[in-house]
Amino acid sequence: MTSLRVRAGVLGLALLAGLSAPTASASAPASTAPSPTVEEQRLDRAVPREILGRSGFDALTAEFTRALDSARGYAEARRIVVREGSALWRRAVDRAQGRGPVGGDLSRDDDRPLYWARLGMTRDVRTWEPSFGLSAGQRASLIDELERTSRGQTAVRYPRDKGVKRILVTGFDPFTLDRDIRISNPSGATALALDGRVIRTAQGPARVETVVFPVRWRDFTDGTVERTLRPYLKQVDLLTTVSQGRVGRFDVERTNGAWRGGFGDNENVGVTGLVPVADPASQPQWTTTTLPYREIVAADTGRFPVYDNTAVTEIPAGGTEPVVRPEGPTPGSAARQGGGGDYLSNEIAYRGTLLRDRLGLRDVLPAGHVHTPVLEFGGGNTSEITDPEFVRNRLDIIAQVTGILGVAAAG
Repeated sequence: MTSLRVRAGVLGLALLAGLSAPTASASAPASTAPSPTVEEQRLDRAVPREILGRSGFDALTAEFTRALDSARGYAEARRIVVREGSALWRRAVDRAQGRGPVGGDLSRDDDRPLYWARLGMTRDVRTWEPSFGLSAGQRASLIDELERTSRGQTAVRYPRDKGVKRILVTGFDPFTLDRDIRISNPSGATALALDGRVIRTAQGPARVETVVFPVRWRDFTDGTVERTLRPYLKQVDLLTTVSQGRVGRFDVERTNGAWRGGFGDNENVGVTGLVPVADPASQPQWTTTTLPYREIVAADTGRFPVYDNTAVTEIPAGGTEPVVRPEGPTPGSAARQGGGGDYLSNEIAYRGTLLRDRLGLRDVLPAGHVHTPVLEFGGGNTSEITDPEFVRNRLDIIAQVTGILGVAAAG
């Protein structure tokens, strides 16, 4: 059996070789509920059940099922979905920040209970057959509401105090679950730990609001990033998209590329080609960070080294084969990998910074992507869902992202 540390290294390389807008199938007739997705089907395995049981989030999914079954019409079902999705996000944030019941022996910093509980809820809605009938469009709308509310995407709130800076941070769900279903995503854990918190910077306090995105190509194709970020970019002082990257290091990604490399997502779907965006005629091949990367790299933010990653892979102007460029893209080249690869981490960085530029904020809004280290289990742990080193690594990554945000907000 391949050791966990080797598999963790492969995971980081997979992210960089290739790292989600909610939609649901509208093709199913009103009288027949769709089958669970590939992602939802993993719920039946032992590890998700253990994570839910050892966090108390299994009770939340059971409560949701009962509430949904009590609905007597679509409007009532929609109210239940919004209420329960929002409550799931609040419960996950509260648990991560030390409020409310622990619900079990799983450490509070764990992002996985939220992920698996959400999938239990979306599976309930997807397979639900109420007595009043539900059209395919109505079912899709319910799933969309549940996805958005349970990811914090409808809960971003900033104070009106002009003396407090505003920071927007994004994270991701766990992924590559067929390789190791125990996986946690430190970017998602960071989002839960920081949502609504005020951090201190050299220029005063800063309020952090966070959202989490799915690891699914179809959601990004349908514009979930733009729909979520657009209302806030003109209000915030800093946008930082975060995902899991290499083993043992942080990277501030200098350049993002407009290319999808085809690595499989959480539905085991791979997509290759140009990143699809609105107004493709004006779409650039590359976007760049406006984070203060020099200051971030130079600062002592934690135990992991932080790098200014400038490398990309391009097809040079007039060329036909990909070429690695350690210092960044050359004029007229076509993107094949940004600094963060050609997966959804690169894509969220590309979409976020492209939206920044299209809103005319290129010179005023620091925005860009930070890759965290791969979250590793302790040596020899190939089966347990947690261990002390795993928890320590996650807490250290969360603390160091917090420090990086403080430097970026001050810079």
